[in-house]
Amino acid sequence: MRKLELMTLHWHATGIEVHKVVVGPYENNVFTIRCTETGEAILIDAANEHEQLLEICQNLGVRTVVETHGHFDHIQAIPAIRDAGYEVGVTLEDAGMLPSYDYLLEDDSVIEVGRLRIRTILNPGHTPGSMSFHVENTPLLFSGDTLFPGGPGATGFEGGDFETIIRSIEDRMFSKFSSETIVLPGHGGDTTIGNESPSLQEWVDRGW
Repeated sequence: MRKLELMTLHWHATGIEVHKVVVGPYENNVFTIRCTETGEAILIDAANEHEQLLEICQNLGVRTVVETHGHFDHIQAIPAIRDAGYEVGVTLEDAGMLPSYDYLLEDDSVIEVGRLRIRTILNPGHTPGSMSFHVENTPLLFSGDTLFPGGPGATGFEGGDFETIIRSIEDRMFSKFSSETIVLPGHGGDTTIGNESPSLQEWVDRGW
């Protein structure tokens, strides 16, 4: 494994590696999911520092880029990424927030990355088109800005809605995934469904 890969490796199991870098003034997490059997990979959120992200794309075998949502801090590197020949996918609901994109992501569909299958989960609330990604047959759930350690993402921006994000988290995350599921958010550290689900009513009561 090359030096860059050793520096960015965040999680691994048979057949899969997850690489993580933190970029930009908002300390965005950018994850790369790589099939170790084929060398193919996907990058989640072309947030910032495009030169570093392009190096990752080239070294880790990235085939495409997907966006968890369209907020400005998650999309700054998109023009450079697309100029380099990588296609970018986003939901229809958030597509208008991006400077450009190549294809639309639909709810409950599968993105094949080598031998890995990544299922899309529409999680509105932070934005109308926020999307999470679950790698099938792994405990990994990439939640974007929908779910963090300690609560839901902010809903005070245009298009955000607190009741919607709570329903989205409860119905599409807590009721679907086991307590051992690892949640990898768009900022900050990892958590688990088991760590967060007992606090749902507390979040509802506090209103954020």
